[in-house]
Amino acid sequence: MSRSVRRLLVAIGVFALQWLLLGRLRIYGTYPDGVMLFLTWYALHEGRQRGTLTGFALGTAMDAAYGTWGIHMLVKTLVGFFAGMFAVEERKPLLIQPQQAFLGGLAIALVHNGLLVLLLALQTQATNDFLVYGLWLGSALYTAAVAYLVALFMR
Repeated sequence: MSRSVRRLLVAIGVFALQWLLLGRLRIYGTYPDGVMLFLTWYALHEGRQRGTLTGFALGTAMDAAYGTWGIHMLVKTLVGFFAGMFAVEERKPLLIQPQQAFLGGLAIALVHNGLLVLLLALQTQATNDFLVYGLWLGSALYTAAVAYLVALFMR
């Protein structure tokens, strides 16, 4: 099986995991974004073009699943594009330490969730504190904690 087919199957699996499990593991209304973590990892390995296309595809799938047409697609496409700008040039295995995974996951999740909250607030005209404290900051911390745990198990 080629590398592209394997990564496509992993992307489908991560989306299913997000939709079926991670989206339901809520702590005070916050949830981790495993799709964003996979997309960032994929874009760091494959570059800007493939990261952008993968972000578009995964974002469209999330929009179809959650009924937020266009929001996840735009934000995931931007994440894939900007993470792909820092792609690894050599084809050496990219080893990420757990502390790096936490800080990187937190930084990317803060930007990702900030854009997501902004677009959701504009779409729904919502003005409650949960968007900032729960969805933006809380989910970013939760996503960073999941990135830390994944990096621990990948070592």
